[in-house]
Amino acid sequence: MINRTLPVNKLRDAWVETNLGNLEYNINSIKAKIKETLPVNNDMPKLMAVIKADAYGHGSLMCAPILTACGVEAFGVASVDEGLELRQNKIETPILVLGTVPIWAFESAVKNNITVSIFNREHLEAAKILYDRTGIKLDVHIKVDTGMNRIGIPVNNAVDFIKTAQSAEYINLSGIFTHFADVENPKILNMQTENFKKVINSIDRTNLTIHSQNSLGAFIDPGIKCDMIRLGIILYGLTPLTYGKDCGISLPKLKPVMGLKGRITNIHTIKKGEGVSYGHCYIADKPTRVATIPIGYADGVSRNLSNRIYASLNGKMIKQIGRITMDQIMFDIGDIEAKTGDIITLLGKDKDDYYSVDEWAKILNTINYELTCRLKVRLPRIYVR
Repeated sequence: MINRTLPVNKLRDAWVETNLGNLEYNINSIKAKIKETLPVNNDMPKLMAVIKADAYGHGSLMCAPILTACGVEAFGVASVDEGLELRQNKIETPILVLGTVPIWAFESAVKNNITVSIFNREHLEAAKILYDRTGIKLDVHIKVDTGMNRIGIPVNNAVDFIKTAQSAEYINLSGIFTHFADVENPKILNMQTENFKKVINSIDRTNLTIHSQNSLGAFIDPGIKCDMIRLGIILYGLTPLTYGKDCGISLPKLKPVMGLKGRITNIHTIKKGEGVSYGHCYIADKPTRVATIPIGYADGVSRNLSNRIYASLNGKMIKQIGRITMDQIMFDIGDIEAKTGDIITLLGKDKDDYYSVDEWAKILNTINYELTCRLKVRLPRIYVR
């Protein structure tokens, strides 16, 4: 039995809404844009959809089949556990664990057809021990550290390491990759690209999948012929550009996939001079109608957004007031005709207006990735087309 629901309490008047139709639109739009930017006579590279962290909070088990149907040929995850969840739900698309896999998890990976990233001698030794004991070859991609300084085999040691792996009978080396630290910074990008070129140009690429480009890098010629592109946040209709700034890179048209909504649980009017929520950090300067919804910082809506964000009620903008609490948020709904049970949209589209997590990211001086990943602790998910 396939279970693609999350173990959360669904008896709540608040939810994350994932639009699978918009996800499909985005992947097709991205593919068309990539084709436009490819050099003449270059074949379309394979596409990997990065669906780690529950598809950046969008629900990996429901997003994965849509992405596969749209031509995605591989999935990127952060851990073996994430890969196992996909396999247990009958998802057969190739899976690569992009992060470090502990050597004691190699056996679970290989028995579930999950490819792991390796980058040191201990990984090779553990793979040999596994092969000697089980007769099963571990499928691996080698991660090269070209300047991210997170994980990976250093550039100076990479060629020898790759050649050793290619000659090893106990593993199946199927790919080489790196991760760019800042595609928006030409100096950093060029440094890492040159480092990766030195490695790739010094090895036999036969039967290897080479990949370096991410959501933003997909639309930049890296100067290296890559066989696969890793698509992450852009799949979900969000810009991979820092705070949405313009750095001259032309992105495809996208539609937001995530929405965040809650039903009004209470409406009442407060007098001028009365405060709202803990600490009374908001004081009404006139009689004010206050609506409450059952979403709070325990659901991933940062307390630091208090008195700084807007939402939509019946197609009209409303301001959040008072301190955001663990489980509830209050809004000034003015003279909008509303009743208990009406929906307030914090993120996503309501009639002609769209409320983006990018605005929250600017306020909090962070990135949209972090915020979408937060919205998964207690909120049920609704999937629409």
